Amino acid sequence: MTFGFASPSQMPPPASADSARLGRMLEPAEWASAGIPLLRNPREVVAGLHERHRPEPSTAIVAVLDAQERVTASASFTELAAAPDGWEFRNVLLAHLRRVIPHDLRLRAPVRTAVLLYCRAGEPRWTETDGAWMWGLRDACTLHGLRCGAYITLTPDRWQVLGEGRGGRRPRTSPVDMPLGEPAPSGAGRREMGRMTTTYADHPRAAVGIPSQNRSVPRRTGGGAPEAHRHTAAR
Repeated sequence: MTFGFASPSQMPPPASADSARLGRMLEPAEWASAGIPLLRNPREVVAGLHERHRPEPSTAIVAVLDAQERVTASASFTELAAAPDGWEFRNVLLAHLRRVIPHDLRLRAPVRTAVLLYCRAGEPRWTETDGAWMWGLRDACTLHGLRCGAYITLTPDRWQVLGEGRGGRRPRTSPVDMPLGEPAPSGAGRREMGRMTTTYADHPRAAVGIPSQNRSVPRRTGGGAPEAHRHTAAR
């Protein structure tokens, strides 16, 4: 009786970590065919998130919109990953969503939509990092009971809704709205998560799910409304 073994050249190569990482990405064509709902007014959404979070390069902003496209909760954080991985991005997005808003898994169909705005350098065209964010956003929405919404890149000169072809000029930061030296919006907290620093900015009605130690007392300026309400009012 003879026993034979396949030679190494005939054996399929093991899947490497890098190939698995590349598999957790979505290209614009895949994203466009996924039935992502279009924003009625993407310019307004971008301007509102930019005014609220003042993103710098490598900053991601995940926001939850209601049926009228008003921001009910949002979180911004800095992404420092060396190699983009949709699985890691999914976990980070899901962690922030759980802190700023309750899940909708009990509903038969999603009623709220999550969108992601990523501020980065370079050209508006698709990159592997964008593909990883798309994969992560879609999966995080499924696990949190949300409808997966638009993915928007914010580059030095413009914003672009990937997969749709809509875009415009980058919003300008008004020095009147954010004086030099102004602290982060009240109602926000900072938490260290490994190599990532997270800033939360939530709508007053969406404070459920944020640990009390992550909130600060609203700061009044000039006798007006609390600072938290001025920065986090729904658009």
